[in-house]
Amino acid sequence: MREGGIPASSGADLPSLGLHELGWSAERSAAFASHALAGLIPGRVVSSGGATMAATRDGLVEVILQRRYRRDVGDLVDLPAVGDWLALQKVCVDPPIAALRAVLPRAGVFARHRPADDGSQVLAANVDIAFLVSGLDHDLNLRRLERYLVLAFDGGVTPVVVLNKADVASHLDTTVSEVHRIAAGTRIVVASALVGTGMDELRSLLQPGATSCLLGSSGVGKSSIINALLGHDRQVVHALREDDSKGRHTTTRRELFRVPGAGLLIDTPGLRTVGVLALQSGLAASFGEVEALARRCRFTDCRHEAEPGCAVQAAVDRGTLDADRLASHRKLEAERRWTELREDTRARREADRRFGRMVRDAARAARARQT
Repeated sequence: MREGGIPASSGADLPSLGLHELGWSAERSAAFASHALAGLIPGRVVSSGGATMAATRDGLVEVILQRRYRRDVGDLVDLPAVGDWLALQKVCVDPPIAALRAVLPRAGVFARHRPADDGSQVLAANVDIAFLVSGLDHDLNLRRLERYLVLAFDGGVTPVVVLNKADVASHLDTTVSEVHRIAAGTRIVVASALVGTGMDELRSLLQPGATSCLLGSSGVGKSSIINALLGHDRQVVHALREDDSKGRHTTTRRELFRVPGAGLLIDTPGLRTVGVLALQSGLAASFGEVEALARRCRFTDCRHEAEPGCAVQAAVDRGTLDADRLASHRKLEAERRWTELREDTRARREADRRFGRMVRDAARAARARQT
């Protein structure tokens, strides 16, 4: 194994890759400059879920979060995610372990709001393309796909809709037309990992040095797509229930792979819930036709319900805007506003806690000087 390589036994499936092949760039080198002066080393998270593993110039290391770092973390979004670039300090050679000192600024993030703990979670970081996978059997859900699109645009990630299981699809042309209506301007790939349809098109999008990720619910065939792109059975595939085509969560951790002759690909476990974050940009990009109509409403604060001069409701009445599409926009906008309010409250509380810690630390330091 040469410098910068990763042991074949790591499970990351990234043999003999240097940092630049993992996406290291001049911009990231500049962002890392102060950490380099402090004697730290860069590493990229290649797997998470259980132990967090990162690829460094000296090979694979396990990343640990020490007490002080955990104490200063304000939200799950500040924790390292697969695809992140980290500033690390080695603490053990055998086995190789490094302590996390900082997460480098991210470019291209797929994150979601988690209602269970009222926080945000980064699913994949430093992503260029998000393959949003839906099954053409019983899985296709246009409203869920809208959520995926909102999150991709929010994170600055280029979405590609992948309609898998074309070999068992019924009314394929109608289904694809429905997807085009909610994903106008977004590339759509009709695929079947089982028979190989669309795999060459997906592989062509995986450019060397670029990172893509697969997202979708359990049972849509993400593991089968991974295996087809890698050329061997790397991910376990289980049979689905015949009544609803649902599968078990065969992927239990997030992991970064290298597609031979192409780029990098992140696999993620199936998502049960997809909560939107507090950003407006993704909603505007995903619902461009609603936003364009809203600009023609008589009132700038029109809620598109029963207000006079509402161009959005007029379009619904004419049949040029689908009522379900408007209902989905309303729901996501309400969720975004609620999340925004909660985020503001959380930020204020976290600022208060940090200020309190600073005051206590200063008081302790003053007492120590007096003794």
